[in-house]
Amino acid sequence: MKQSKFTGLLFCAAIAFFLISCGGGATKKTAAMDSSATVSAPPSATTAAPVTNTIVTTPQNMMIVTHKVANFTKWLASYDAHDSLRLASGIHNYVIGRSMQDSNTVMVAVKIDDVAKAKAFSKGPGLKQAMQKSGVIGAPSISIITAVWQDTVVIPSKMRSRTTFAVKDWDAWQKAFEEGKQERIDNGITVRVISHDAHDNKKVSLVTAITDSAKAFAYYKSDALKKRRAASGVIGEPVRFLFDIVKRY
Repeated sequence: MKQSKFTGLLFCAAIAFFLISCGGGATKKTAAMDSSATVSAPPSATTAAPVTNTIVTTPQNMMIVTHKVANFTKWLASYDAHDSLRLASGIHNYVIGRSMQDSNTVMVAVKIDDVAKAKAFSKGPGLKQAMQKSGVIGAPSISIITAVWQDTVVIPSKMRSRTTFAVKDWDAWQKAFEEGKQERIDNGITVRVISHDAHDNKKVSLVTAITDSAKAFAYYKSDALKKRRAASGVIGEPVRFLFDIVKRY
């Protein structure tokens, strides 16, 4: 009888030890698996890179100067050497272009902090002396504009067209111009800057990139463009200056 009780106690103890051993092993195994999962978990695949907006709609005043030079290399060196003269009047370098018809005809676009200061600078003796020293030929053409829309993304094509013209009404023209966006793209033309005279929004200045010269030049002469101009209220024949960008600051 005593032996049966003793045997029973041994059997119960064996079962208890077996259960405890199994439970402990499972706990250790689970912890090990959890630890492994934490270390090897890959980063989230849904994280997207931030998108940079290249469209600028904040109005920016600029001065556009076009003139002919005797020697472009000499002129450029002299232009860069007089940067402090421009900065003193709140004028900042932006883009330099050379005419596609005459490489010694130069277009300089600068950003300006103050229209009145820029006008005073353009008429001052300092600029006149600097131009004479750098080899500028003849009187320059100077205009001050307000850019109301710009696309700053860098594109492969450096060929540009700056077109100036008058319109009957700025808002009506802008609306009609936007409607022709796809037609321009289909003809190798991409808008870069939309602007108007700093004091008169009926005097428009438009800079476009030419991505397909054959299509673009044919479009410039097309009836489709003439009709679009008439419908948008363009007055007279636009003046187009074709140039290549040679330096960005």
